Amino acid sequence: MNALDELDAAARPRLWRAAKFLLFLLTEGAAVLLIGFAALFVNFQPAWSASLPPTGVARPGDAKSGSLLLKNEDGYSEAIRLGIDVDLTASGPTIRARVTQLFRNPSKDWVEAVYVYPLPPGGAVDTLKMVVGDRVVVGEIKERQQARIIYEQAKQSGKKAALTEQQRPNIFTNSIANIGPGETVLVQIEYQEPVHQTGNTFSVRVPMVVAPRYNPAPIVQSVEFKPDGGGWGASATDPVPDLDRITPPVLDPAEHAPVNPTAITVRLQAGFPLGEVKSHHHPVKTEKVDDGSQIIRLAEGVVPADRDFELTWKPAAEKAPSVGLFREHVGNSDYLLAYVTPPSVDNAMQKPLPREVIFVIDNSGSMGGVSIVQAKASLLYALGRLQPGDRFNVIRFDNTMTVLFPSPVPADTTNVGHATSFVSALKAEGGTEMLPAMRAALSDGNREDASHVRQVVFLTDGAIGNEEQMFETISALRGRSRIFMVGIGSAPNTFLMTRAAELGRGAFTHIGSTDQVEERMRGLFAKLENPAVTGLSAKFSEAKADMTPSVLPDVYRGEPLVLATKLDRLSGSVEIKGRIGDRPWSVTLPLANAAEGKGLSKLWAHRKIADAEVARTMRQSTPEDADKAVLALALEHQLVTGLTSLIAVDKTPGRPDGEMLKLADLPLNLPAGWVFEKVFGEREPLQKQPVERRADDARVQHAALKRPSPVAAAPAAVMLPKTATDADIKLITGGILLIIGLLLFMITRRQHVPL
Repeated sequence: MNALDELDAAARPRLWRAAKFLLFLLTEGAAVLLIGFAALFVNFQPAWSASLPPTGVARPGDAKSGSLLLKNEDGYSEAIRLGIDVDLTASGPTIRARVTQLFRNPSKDWVEAVYVYPLPPGGAVDTLKMVVGDRVVVGEIKERQQARIIYEQAKQSGKKAALTEQQRPNIFTNSIANIGPGETVLVQIEYQEPVHQTGNTFSVRVPMVVAPRYNPAPIVQSVEFKPDGGGWGASATDPVPDLDRITPPVLDPAEHAPVNPTAITVRLQAGFPLGEVKSHHHPVKTEKVDDGSQIIRLAEGVVPADRDFELTWKPAAEKAPSVGLFREHVGNSDYLLAYVTPPSVDNAMQKPLPREVIFVIDNSGSMGGVSIVQAKASLLYALGRLQPGDRFNVIRFDNTMTVLFPSPVPADTTNVGHATSFVSALKAEGGTEMLPAMRAALSDGNREDASHVRQVVFLTDGAIGNEEQMFETISALRGRSRIFMVGIGSAPNTFLMTRAAELGRGAFTHIGSTDQVEERMRGLFAKLENPAVTGLSAKFSEAKADMTPSVLPDVYRGEPLVLATKLDRLSGSVEIKGRIGDRPWSVTLPLANAAEGKGLSKLWAHRKIADAEVARTMRQSTPEDADKAVLALALEHQLVTGLTSLIAVDKTPGRPDGEMLKLADLPLNLPAGWVFEKVFGEREPLQKQPVERRADDARVQHAALKRPSPVAAAPAAVMLPKTATDADIKLITGGILLIIGLLLFMITRRQHVPL
């Protein structure tokens, strides 16, 4: 019996009808139905992908998680991939950092990669190494223009080259030329920085992302020259002349997965028994070593570079050491680093003067998200700490400004309540015009009033590019005011904060999460409410000393005085004197007791360079003299500055003649907690052509004022089109043809295939 005979009687008619139906499809209905299916599946490709892409070129659907695609004439190719490894060794008072950046080129092109990245403003960069295959090329310090010429010549000749340049003391750029198809190049820099101490807590901060900066539009004055040449000329003043070098492309987190994965390892050798060790913004795992030190690593292995890494540690004893003295011998000189924390004074023995406090809060677009929450919570806490007898005012700013009261008012219940309601209603939007707010805060109508201590508390993320204008404003207008900078958010501009606090004879506090608001603001008010140590001086008994800072600053409760000194010999002692309130204070340190330290000569030179820059800002030195001092120190101590760079060139040519070199500006993540639309404006449909915008166009607010928006012009942050294909037309056409085919089939079926 065959298979057909095995079917039951009910199944045989159904099978027979199905066979006749298939026979019909293969004859009379086949053409129409096949046309319909063909319309669904045939790919009418656009011009750039009419043929299969070569190796190394990807279609949008081929993108892997976390990868970027670059549009080119052949299609979309994967962008340069960057991996970062940060290795820190904290030895007593100093930190040696090694930052390794891995650049991998997955495309078929020869590429020049440019990456903008942050470093601590106190970091002295002195080493560059480039690893190509099994070759290690060590960089050299050159004057900036000379280093750039060497780099450009190597780039043109097809040689691999790496160039490390400083754009700000906390913003650097690595440029790597001639990375071949499928090739990986390692670039490693090293820097030295001091450990930071506040009270009983020691800390290190690793900035991981350069936040987008607000850049005020230039002021241009121009007139027409007269034919005789005796007329007026044209002049231009740009507050951010290096805008293109500090404005890398920024990824929209709604369109792209995070990039630039980063690993961090800290080898902590504190020099004393360790108590609590804490990472404030990243989960970590800790390994204890037999010698009492600890190794701290990120618990997740790698994390996106989108927020600062902060590690703090405390001694096992209740109190941290109040004095630290360290030495290093380099060449014919000795270098000394001293930490001295003055004792706290009992408030019961001395009643502090009432205060006039001017609170300034940044509510610009970059403060959107969690930053404005942190800033408002911090300011509300500060308002609640005002004492009877204090006076205060509140200023808020974005690209506009509001001064709450015409002049400072008493800190009574009514005024504080009004200020509380005002602050609670603030929203983040607009640009970051910081200068008018700082000028308003320093405007002092009671300059001769000695009955109140005048303090300015400035809460901001510092996301501006015209820092030098801020410093000049503070230097010119500070008067009797003391400026306390409160950095808000996951990636504040620490260079702006620390330099502004230094020029304003105040202090800098960072609040990176809402959990830190009360603790950090309590510490700030311990400084505000207690007398500073003033009138400080240092005298060496025997050695000839070149000390930095040359004029010692005031220090506040819990803060150490940090001295870096170059000595002709290590002998005798140093006596430090000052006044705590109206009481004299002094301490003497025998130099013979100094312990061995590492990298102290680099720290001394870096701080001397900062002194020269401050002297230029305060008009205590001419720009020419300041540059001369900076250049001499940088060349002698082999440091990267605004006038010197590190250059490394591989002597072996790599790029063949005739091969084009493509530029890739590596994009950065948006700092954690920021809101993209608050900074760059609302997203627009991607299929629309770009429209030229005016600065007064309200729709672009912060983005237009950032001059230009880094996202709009970023080749590495290409947003792939969502609706620019003809798939919808093909679906509709195919569906219509299928329906027609089925109708024809039904009609023909009734006429020819009765069932």
